[in-house]
Amino acid sequence: MMKLQANVTEAFRAAEPFEPAYLRSFESGELARKAEEAVASLERCRVCPWHCEIDRLADQTKVCKTGRYARVGSSFPHFGEEDCLRGWNGSGTIFFSWCNLRCVFCQNFDLSQQGDGQEVRPEGLARMMLTLQAKGCHNINFVTPEHVVPQVLEALPLAIRGGLRLPIVYNTSAYDSLESIRLMEGIVDIYMPDFKFWDPELAKRYVKARDYPEAARAAIKEMHRQVGLLVFDAHGLAKRGLLVRHLVMPEGTGGTREIMRFLATEVSPDTYVNIMAQYYPAGKVNAESYPEINRRVMPIEYQEAIRIAHDQGLHRLDPRRPWASYGLEMEHANASEGEEWREN
Repeated sequence: MMKLQANVTEAFRAAEPFEPAYLRSFESGELARKAEEAVASLERCRVCPWHCEIDRLADQTKVCKTGRYARVGSSFPHFGEEDCLRGWNGSGTIFFSWCNLRCVFCQNFDLSQQGDGQEVRPEGLARMMLTLQAKGCHNINFVTPEHVVPQVLEALPLAIRGGLRLPIVYNTSAYDSLESIRLMEGIVDIYMPDFKFWDPELAKRYVKARDYPEAARAAIKEMHRQVGLLVFDAHGLAKRGLLVRHLVMPEGTGGTREIMRFLATEVSPDTYVNIMAQYYPAGKVNAESYPEINRRVMPIEYQEAIRIAHDQGLHRLDPRRPWASYGLEMEHANASEGEEWREN
C-alpha cells in the first residue's frame, strides 16, 4: 500500500500496534460510568462554556438548540480533510447539526445555524460509526461535537459492541468546556481543535463569544495533556495526538502570530499544525455587514502566516498543495461528499 506523502518522521511514528483508547475504557467499565455521568449532566447542562444550566433531558434548548438527542446533518467518507486523516478511503465524518458558536462566516451555515439534519438516538449514531468503518474509513471523525459529548459517550459502547475499532477524531472549534474534555480522556484518540481568534473583542464580533480565546487555550492545553503529540503509523495515517487547525483570515484578524506563539511556547514546538487558506465570505458576511472580511485570503497573507509559524518555532506544519490548487481541492471535496445519512 502506498505511503502518504506527509512529514512523518521516525520520531513521530507510533511505537506500538494501534489500539483505540476507548477499548480499555470500555473493558474497565470507565466508559459506561462516564456516559452515565455525562447524560445525567444534561439535566442542568454545563456541557460547553455557555453553562446554560437548562434541562436538556426534558428537551429544553438554549444556545446550541439541542435537547436530549443529537441532531446529525450528514455522515460520509470525507476526502477533504488532512492527508493523514483522509488517507485513501476517507475520514469517516459525522457532522452534528447546530453549534455553540455563531461564526458569521461559517461555511456550514445550514448545519450550524439553521439545524439542517435529523435527530438521532444512540442506536442510530452507533450504526453510523459502524457503517463508516464498513466502508473502509480510517477513523470516526466527530465534527462539531462540543454540545453533544454526552450523546457521543452514550452511543459509543453500542458501537464498540458492534465491532468498532477505528481511531476517534474529536473535530472541534475549541469552544469546549474542561468538564467535557476531561470526560473524553481515555476515549478520544485524536483531538483536532481549530484556534480561530486570539483577541476577545474580535471573537465577540465574529463568533459571538468573547471568552472564546480563553476557552480555546484551556481546552487545547488539556487535549495535549491527554493525548500528546500527533503520531502516525507506517503509512502516514494519524493514530493518536493533537492536530491544531488555524484558518488564516483577511487582514490578519485571527491573530496568527499570537496563536502560533502560544502553541510553540505553552503547548509544544512539536505541535502538528494545519494553517488553512480556504477562507471565503460565507454565512452572514457581505459588503454591508462585515466588509473587512468580505474577500478571500490572498496568497501573500497565507505565506506570511506560514512564515510566522516558523518564526515562532513551529516546524510540523501540515503539507498543503500549491496555492493554485486550493480552489480545485475544495471543489473536489464538495463534490465527493457522497450521500448524506438519513435515519429511516
